[in-house]
Amino acid sequence: MSRAEQPSRRTVLAAAAAVAAAAVAQGVIPAAPAAAAPETDSEDLARTLTRPVDYHAWTTHGDWRSGSAQGVRAVAGRRPGVVIATAAGTTSYTDPHTGTTASWEYATWTGPLHRLAVPATEAIASWNADTPAGTWIQVELHGTYSDGTETPWYVMGRWAAGDDDIKRTSVDGQTDGRSSVWTDTFAIDDATGGLRLAAYRLRLTLYRKPGTKLTPTVWRLGAMGSDIPDRFTVPASAPGLAQELTVPRYSQEIHKGQYPQYDNGGEAWCSPTSSQMIIEYWGGRLTPAQLAWVDPSYADPQVCHAARFTYDYQYEGCGNWPFNAAYASTYQDLQGVITRLGSLTDLEKLIAAGIPAITSQSFLESELTGAGYGTSGHLMTVIGFTADGDVIANDPCSVDDNAVRRVYPRREFENIWLRTKRYNASGNVASGTGGVCYLYFPACPSPSQARALAAVGVR
Repeated sequence: MSRAEQPSRRTVLAAAAAVAAAAVAQGVIPAAPAAAAPETDSEDLARTLTRPVDYHAWTTHGDWRSGSAQGVRAVAGRRPGVVIATAAGTTSYTDPHTGTTASWEYATWTGPLHRLAVPATEAIASWNADTPAGTWIQVELHGTYSDGTETPWYVMGRWAAGDDDIKRTSVDGQTDGRSSVWTDTFAIDDATGGLRLAAYRLRLTLYRKPGTKLTPTVWRLGAMGSDIPDRFTVPASAPGLAQELTVPRYSQEIHKGQYPQYDNGGEAWCSPTSSQMIIEYWGGRLTPAQLAWVDPSYADPQVCHAARFTYDYQYEGCGNWPFNAAYASTYQDLQGVITRLGSLTDLEKLIAAGIPAITSQSFLESELTGAGYGTSGHLMTVIGFTADGDVIANDPCSVDDNAVRRVYPRREFENIWLRTKRYNASGNVASGTGGVCYLYFPACPSPSQARALAAVGVR
């Protein structure tokens, strides 16, 4: 968690957007030609028009056979994906965080154009992949504005599950003067002018050490576009579910001071701590060998592991949203996405299907009864609802694991999570996350889980 006296990254970035004039960062390889563009199908359109959010992903064998392939091939099976077949070429990459320059073979998959049912002010990409040692991936987004002009290719992340080959990183300084990428989020610079992102395509570049047969495998690639209206308050939803899921409880606070090289230790580890809770709810476990690097005197070493392997070396924090979803997908038969939800009713649908969720919110201590703290950015895990409709959350900002389970007033929680504007501790207007949510769920969800996910726009 970021304490109230520490400005959240989105508050800082929003302020920086007004004065940013940095040139667009160069990609590792030149932009590929645009691919052909199928229209959004009518079923997706009908579903999406009911909410100001459009999440779309490529996951099936047919999906991976679409678009434009250079050196990759689609693989079928229980979990279809895309892999390197024959490398399209070789390039060099200088890691900005180590200074090391190395050669890499690469291959690319450029997705078909996705026309947003909701022309967007923001977009967040997320992906699920396996990157064995000696491999990594890059995800880029290219957009079409509502006036017909186009964005550059923006890097949305350079990612590897490990940290030996490259340091996973976001890329700063990407802007064309009309839109920018702030760590993990594409944003229109001045949404009040009416400009929107009308469509996008994603490009995936897979890298491996030259002369090897190694390959990353990518199972899911998608993005969430949204146009959430600016608001200090949101409509209240009526309670509709009384149910609680049994989710492991982990405190970030017991890790304070541990491994300060990863965002100054546990005090800032709300995102990986929340991620680890849900990963273990689904049965994900780390082996003693995987945890051997952690000081054996530390409790809950898996939380330290999660912090290390979600850490964004450019952002210098563990709160990169897509990096957390990608980390979750490194566990067997688990996938993760980043999206936005519209109300606690959406969360109730997920909880009823056995799917907990991670929510992002900012608030003053006085705005959330029972929290005992204020924050400019914090993640917690929603695990259920009381008979009165109040939110049951595993809040990692707790003194120890036993204190993690909290009950928060429904109306207060819903408002601080869904709003886009708020007043900070200094009385100034600051940003809210507008319902951002991490969803982790099985690679092959049950019929009831698939229905609940579809009901909130995730397929």
